[in-house]
Amino acid sequence: MVDKTEKFNWLVRVGYFSRAILYAVLGLIALTSVGRISEGTNGIFKAIEDFPAGTAILWLMVVGLIAYALFRFCSPLFDIENEGSDTKGWGKRIGHASSAIGHLALAYSAFKFATTSSGGSGGGAQEAASGVLSFELGGMVLGILGIAFFAAAFSQGKKAVTGSFMNRISAQAPNATRMLGGAGFMARAVVYAIIGWSLFQAGFLSAGSEQIKTLGDAVASLAGDGIVFTLVAIGLLTFGLFSLILARYRIIPDLGEDGRVPSYRA
Repeated sequence: MVDKTEKFNWLVRVGYFSRAILYAVLGLIALTSVGRISEGTNGIFKAIEDFPAGTAILWLMVVGLIAYALFRFCSPLFDIENEGSDTKGWGKRIGHASSAIGHLALAYSAFKFATTSSGGSGGGAQEAASGVLSFELGGMVLGILGIAFFAAAFSQGKKAVTGSFMNRISAQAPNATRMLGGAGFMARAVVYAIIGWSLFQAGFLSAGSEQIKTLGDAVASLAGDGIVFTLVAIGLLTFGLFSLILARYRIIPDLGEDGRVPSYRA
């Protein structure tokens, strides 16, 4: 009989596998199809939809991305990865929450493509932001979310430089894992910073919800920047390969009765 911990384990690994597909496709279309990457996040899911069994893959991604988002929400709620409750720890946990929100948005986009022929208008993030701005403190909410993405971008860059992510990966992982992860986290730092800036502008500088960027939009915004665009695209492709390794070798915390887990061992 499969217990709750094992079910949780498998769901998270499906989440990493879904993330691997997402980033690998994003990196590939950025490198090979300027027209499609200009469509932003829609371009990613249109490309996946065109795969053999594309709709089935999209449904797998819906489940996986939701599972991954829930895993990330467990960090701020229950501190299942033992980040701590000091300023540094809460900074990491808030960064995980930002990642969770972003991946829920991506799951929703995948769901739209899995259930319709065109995936809708593609303005879901902008429409949601417009709804938030309609509330009295909506601008502050978006601005704070932007700051959270800045914190996440800093965390991603730090991981790329220090290689601290290797502490949560099995020693049996391939030798190239450190290099792939470093390049991938640095590319994600750039993308997260762009998303954060768009949210900050919409929330605190009254720039309007229409300029808020999702994952694909952030990459597309770099399309005219030559070498920077190419390096980020390659980095995102390597992050997809890195996520595939994580689907197999990531050390997943057990779910204890108190919602916490012991510290990781190298």
